[in-house]
Amino acid sequence: MPYLIETFDKPDHQQLRRDTRDEHLRFLETNKTRLLACGAKLADDGSDLGGGLYIVDLETRTEAERFIAEDPFSRVDLFERVTITRWRKAYLAGQCCL
Repeated sequence: MPYLIETFDKPDHQQLRRDTRDEHLRFLETNKTRLLACGAKLADDGSDLGGGLYIVDLETRTEAERFIAEDPFSRVDLFERVTITRWRKAYLAGQCCL
């Protein structure tokens, strides 16, 4: 069953996010077969809110914890907080998964 991972950056760490972004994007590319969706959280004006959301196709919480721990953003200690929640696919890409 997939997991929803939400990350919250530490305050005033935008430069660290920018400095690590290319490595983070390579990590996502390497793991794209596990990603159902992911992306940065944005304010209504399009500015960065400092954090992201991942929906990953993994079987266990341990796998989800390992996944986010391997993200370069985690390794540089960008996140103030991370939540991991099991997620049931009801609809994905306009298709019913129930």
